[in-house]
Amino acid sequence: MILLGLDTATTATVAGVLRADGSVVEVRDDPEPGVRPGHANRLLASAEEALERAGVGWEEVERLAVGVGPGSFTGLRIGIATARALAQARALPLVGVSSLEALARGAGEPPLVLAVLDARRGEAFAAAWRGGAPVLAAAALPPEALAERVRALPAPPLAVGDGAVRFRGPLEAAGALVPPDQDGVHRLRAEHVCRLGAAGKPTDRDALLPDYLREPDAVPRPR
Repeated sequence: MILLGLDTATTATVAGVLRADGSVVEVRDDPEPGVRPGHANRLLASAEEALERAGVGWEEVERLAVGVGPGSFTGLRIGIATARALAQARALPLVGVSSLEALARGAGEPPLVLAVLDARRGEAFAAAWRGGAPVLAAAALPPEALAERVRALPAPPLAVGDGAVRFRGPLEAAGALVPPDQDGVHRLRAEHVCRLGAAGKPTDRDALLPDYLREPDAVPRPR
């Protein structure tokens, strides 16, 4: 299967192509700290570049996959709207994948992996898997509650993601192992979006929605 995978749940803009031989070509844009994400400007360009590097034409793409979050509200809206538009324009099946699970897959095969994304507002989005099976459902948690969930897990987890870096202190105090800040395991990679998309079941294009896990930062005031 030839599949194009996209993710905009984090500050990175990620696109990748799963080729027929099983290899994945990735194109990503990682903004410097303090620089706003370039999802709106970079996503389609990254998809085109990934296809070009993979030697694949649009007419060869058989499926699309997109990370549905949790993550940045604006980023998720851009990523999912783009994927839905491409699916409609190209008449392609579309699969939504968990951005946290894609992040966890990048950790390899530790006994227990905890994927943690920085949710802003002093919280983290987190979920855990053991041997590929979920043991902690995705939730938005302040650091104290996150540490409590870690202590309740069946074994000390390997914690990965920008949220693991940000909340290193409480995670390590709770028994989690957090790799060094610059370790590539903290990056959500297109390979795992693509492989989850290839294994997943396509959904109705118009029913595919972001998994925000909480209310947006700005909500209308009650009248």
